[in-house]
Amino acid sequence: MSISLQVLFLFIIAMPIASVAWTVTHEEVFREFMTYAWRRAGHAGGCTNESSSTFLTCEYCFSHYVTALFLVSLDSSCYCPDWRGYVIAGFSLVGIANVYLGLFARLQLDVKRERVEITAEETMSQGKQGNGKPMQFPATQRQIRGATKGQV
Repeated sequence: MSISLQVLFLFIIAMPIASVAWTVTHEEVFREFMTYAWRRAGHAGGCTNESSSTFLTCEYCFSHYVTALFLVSLDSSCYCPDWRGYVIAGFSLVGIANVYLGLFARLQLDVKRERVEITAEETMSQGKQGNGKPMQFPATQRQIRGATKGQV
């Protein structure tokens, strides 16, 4: 396989790796599993228990395991046909997958911000239509914490 095809392979295979890592560590499908892992990490008695629970909650850590599974199942290596090719492919896939994970996180943040803005605009328009006065929003958590400390 030529080098350009190997690089293309890395960028294509990193997409499902990032998708699996994101889904397992962030989405509601695995919420009960993640809650169990967080509780186990909090009550871990030793390094082994904590690290085995942490890899389930960290997309970076989990992407290493997903990458290893993909490399074994696809039986592919980069640049070298021996173990060095697997090491290069593994770290390359993890790096590219984590760039994709960063893009996923940024996209999710942008979508969430847009939803909050739309909800705020709808609430403001409904508040003005009801009695002619703008609606009063409750204090944010930061304002509440500041007020309890004597700051506003």
